[in-house]
Amino acid sequence: MALSPGWRAFTSFAMNRCGVLRKAVRSSGFPLFPWGHCPWRGTGSFLDPEMKAFLEENTEVTSRGSLTPEIQLRLLTPRCKFWWERADLWPHSDPYWAVYWPGGQALSRYLLDNPDVVRGKSVLDIGSGCGATAIAAKMSGALRILANDIDPIAGMAITLNCELNQLNPFPILTKNMLDLEQDKWDLVVLGDMFYDEDLADSLHQWLKSCFWVYRTRVLIGDPGRPQFSGHSIQHQLHKVAEYSLPEPTRQENNGLTTSTVWEFQP
Repeated sequence: MALSPGWRAFTSFAMNRCGVLRKAVRSSGFPLFPWGHCPWRGTGSFLDPEMKAFLEENTEVTSRGSLTPEIQLRLLTPRCKFWWERADLWPHSDPYWAVYWPGGQALSRYLLDNPDVVRGKSVLDIGSGCGATAIAAKMSGALRILANDIDPIAGMAITLNCELNQLNPFPILTKNMLDLEQDKWDLVVLGDMFYDEDLADSLHQWLKSCFWVYRTRVLIGDPGRPQFSGHSIQHQLHKVAEYSLPEPTRQENNGLTTSTVWEFQP
């Protein structure tokens, strides 16, 4: 079975050009969290009932085909109606949170296999998406977690995914972290965020500030996108772990075969 032409276009766009959308949202000046509760502590009582019902109806709970079968997630899969529809029929912002991207998979696998990295520590997950890496940090004993994604619907999806994994939802922030005053974190994790050159430059500067001001440890997950592998940050990275991607993830990501966890050491 294959994606419809519309969703093929979406996944291709998301892999290579989704920075256009995210930059537009970041620069729009409009509030990114419509009900004005930020940081957003996602518990069931805070979920918009209509949106919750929409997400539950149009995603599948799955733990198959990824590097972390112990984590259940609500994702867009071939069993979902919108998988086969034209992408423009999706009634909300593009659902990047509904894909378990390979950089996030590698980060999540690494944290589950190495719980001492996060146990008893504070963790910031930038570009959290489906929330899998933040969930992995919680499962591995992180003391304090903040999941950050500019899409409010991602915040709701993260809350639902926490509940699927029998976790109390952690705080979720739907503002652009790069525009806010930095806080002290023991660890910052970010997966699949180097998809756009301008964003990559901004992230690079922000991460350098985190490291030098707070001595924050930074872990980056990426499957080898050209915007990452060709960026000057490569000179400041140490490879921590590399994973072979499961076949379903390879098929969904234009044939990418591995995903790597890097430590940023400026």
